[in-house]
Amino acid sequence: MAGIVLLSNILVQYPINAWLTWGAFSYPVAYLVTDVCNRAYGPSVARRVAWVGFATGLGLSLCLSPRRIAAASASAFIVSQLLDVAIFNRLRRQSWWKAPLFGSAAASVIDTGIFFGLAFAGTEISWLHLAAGDLGVKLGMAFALLPPYRLLVARLVSPAN
Repeated sequence: MAGIVLLSNILVQYPINAWLTWGAFSYPVAYLVTDVCNRAYGPSVARRVAWVGFATGLGLSLCLSPRRIAAASASAFIVSQLLDVAIFNRLRRQSWWKAPLFGSAAASVIDTGIFFGLAFAGTEISWLHLAAGDLGVKLGMAFALLPPYRLLVARLVSPAN
């Protein structure tokens, strides 16, 4: 989890175009990790993973990325991860895809608003464009990560384990 946060904090500093940074592609994997943990081990373990990812990711990011990026990322990360866990847990008994999709989608909206607002507001960077592009990719990744989610959960929750 911490590696995903650190990688995303570095990659968000490299725009692909006016609408997108490379971090948009790595960060949604954090929701996959949280959702798999939630399904396989329950919400308390998923929250613990989020908190450990938060602390470790913040520490590493403070050393390897600008403080403003690290602080914005940490704030957005923990709020959105805990939201993802809560939504996932409410929907966990519905169709297998609803909890990870809706949890990740809602968390992505909150994460994007908090992160880009704190990291880039008041700078010369056209952050509203970046936030829109970032959110679009995160929502697309929420769909794209459903098959890996299904496979990982089937492997972790199988009766043989």
